[in-house]
Amino acid sequence: MIASAENKINFRKALQPTIHYLRRPVRLFREYDRANFRPDLIAGLTVAVILLPQAIAFSIVADLPPQMGLYSAVIGAIFGALWGSSNQMHTGPANAISLMVFSGLSGAVPAGTAEFAIAAGVMAVMVGIFQTVLGLIRLGVLVNFVSHSVIVGFTVGAGILIAIKQLEPLLGLSLPDSKTYVTPFSVAQNIAQTHMPSAQIGIGTMIVIVVLRRINPKLPVALLSMIAASLVVFFLRLDQAGVAVIGQLPSGFPPLADLPLFDLELISRLSAGALAVASIGLVESMAIARSMAAQTGQRLDSNQEFIGQGISNTLSGLFSGYPIAGSFSRSAVNFNNNAQTPVAALISGIFVLIAMLVLGPLAAYLPVTALSGVLIVTAYGMIDVPEMKRIWQSKGGDAIIMVITLTGTLFLAIEFAVLTGILLSLTLYILRTSTPKVHAVVPDEKFRHFFHRPDRDECPQLGVIEILGDLYFGAVQHVEEFILDYAAKHPEQRYLLLRLHNVNHCDFSGIHFLESIVKAYREKGGDVYLVRMNPRVREIAQSAHFEEFIGADHFLDEDEMIGHIFHHVLDPAVCIYECPFRVFKECQNLPKQIDVIGIPQFKDIPVDSVMTIHSQKLWELIHQPNGASPFVVDVREPREFRRAHIVEAQSIPLSQILAEDVKLPNDRQIVLVCRTGRRSRRAAYALQGIGCMNVSILEGGMLAWEASRLLAAIDS
Repeated sequence: MIASAENKINFRKALQPTIHYLRRPVRLFREYDRANFRPDLIAGLTVAVILLPQAIAFSIVADLPPQMGLYSAVIGAIFGALWGSSNQMHTGPANAISLMVFSGLSGAVPAGTAEFAIAAGVMAVMVGIFQTVLGLIRLGVLVNFVSHSVIVGFTVGAGILIAIKQLEPLLGLSLPDSKTYVTPFSVAQNIAQTHMPSAQIGIGTMIVIVVLRRINPKLPVALLSMIAASLVVFFLRLDQAGVAVIGQLPSGFPPLADLPLFDLELISRLSAGALAVASIGLVESMAIARSMAAQTGQRLDSNQEFIGQGISNTLSGLFSGYPIAGSFSRSAVNFNNNAQTPVAALISGIFVLIAMLVLGPLAAYLPVTALSGVLIVTAYGMIDVPEMKRIWQSKGGDAIIMVITLTGTLFLAIEFAVLTGILLSLTLYILRTSTPKVHAVVPDEKFRHFFHRPDRDECPQLGVIEILGDLYFGAVQHVEEFILDYAAKHPEQRYLLLRLHNVNHCDFSGIHFLESIVKAYREKGGDVYLVRMNPRVREIAQSAHFEEFIGADHFLDEDEMIGHIFHHVLDPAVCIYECPFRVFKECQNLPKQIDVIGIPQFKDIPVDSVMTIHSQKLWELIHQPNGASPFVVDVREPREFRRAHIVEAQSIPLSQILAEDVKLPNDRQIVLVCRTGRRSRRAAYALQGIGCMNVSILEGGMLAWEASRLLAAIDS
């Protein structure tokens, strides 16, 4: 019983996000401020004036009956507002999406048939279900992986295609079916067959739109030009002179369509096109919503927007419409007319529905050529030359993606071109993230920040490397190769400091990489330290026992990282006697004594040239009862000697020994001591050069002595 109750609780928790998304209309009206109704009403009426002609025109782009565009406009505007997230975005028939629908359908069903319209409805349901599922499982973030270059390339290509496709009806021609790139040549060859009344109305419509926009950009120029064209056809009876008209529009509510939703063969043929329409529809809709939110400060919910688009498309298909998406032009009008909430878009859909019921019969004289003129002007606005120039001048593969998507849109099946562009953008993203920038850094002149300066000297003991990207399975090999190659080029650097503040994600492959780097440095007697690790990455490191492996003391604070390593890790002998640079702030006041004539540096001294003695053996010799103990000399600096030293040792700094300013007993064994053995080896080599052969060094230096838990004098 307890397990059953827990399962019910878990099931309810799992359903809570879904219920939250589906209750969006309840929250919308419950939280609605009546003070917003007046601006929403004005914005909604203004958008409706634009939506009505666009719905008819865009359905022509998809080669579908005008009523399907109107039904989609009503459903999209109302249900996109109810379940969407954006306050200003307007959902409905869209130019580029309509062209994609035509391309996706024409490859599966013969155009101009009843089956073509039915397939459009099935595709809308497929698109809607896909988008809704993505939103419900909270995968709205996927839209971020489609490059802006794909959208620009596709939109420009779609604009060119729409303009080319409308040349035939604009001029009243009747051409054989041909590829898009053949159409301009066919038009040129058949230009003599132009139907002059149709061409005059179509071109006249374009001129009216351009002129009215210059006079007053706020005018509903598309609607006014179409009304004017209809009046010309009606009074001059041009429909009887061969000017094609769209015929009477329906004057009723959107009817429920009889769709073959379980026809698996049809679904299979439509799947590629539906996927492309759904993907581009979501990307365009989110781009529009974000551009509006950036100006209003609204916080968007991408998952809610996915569900809004999905429900709108599903219902559009079920109620005799076709696939829809967010419209930038109508959204911009909605925004510029001070729309405050999604109620403005809802109002626009209601007014289009009323217009259908009242004005439907009056549209019988609307000339097809006028619609073509409207579409050509609209298509011209889709070609964003300044944005193309920006992408072309940018670095990286964005220009290539834009060109490939644009070319594919013009010469291939549109859904294939779009999916290819998406695949290329994902590939580019993977390549970029799998090869993050990794470089060595040094402090600036004020020792406040670290920069990549290949011209600056580096510390011979400590390498500082910055990783600018995530450590996931696809990137670790690139990062590991860089660090191992860096270590091979700097064999004297036994210590490594990794700056990880730009690593926002790390999987188990990243943890394994860190472990391998630590092992590699520890095998050569060094170590690795980490600084500014992201808290989330630190949690992963703890859960994978990496923190236990490397040691909690190896995670350093930004302000104290160099100071800690300098005072507790690095060998001062190298700093004073071997390193000619002053890389870090802590190096600035060190006495440098590297130019001692005739005495080689540590790396040049043969390993077997000096005898060594183990810590335990030295302790036994010091405390042997006959009193013949060795003469122990600590060659470190006095300040180091005072900190901790062997009780019986004498302090004679290396600088004094190298200057031959020292007298040592000839009848006793001499044992030299330093922190790690580097300075004592150099001192022993110098003493051998002046004939002192009874000298050896403490193996491992004071670090080994302290590790053996032997007594040491400490300055308190």
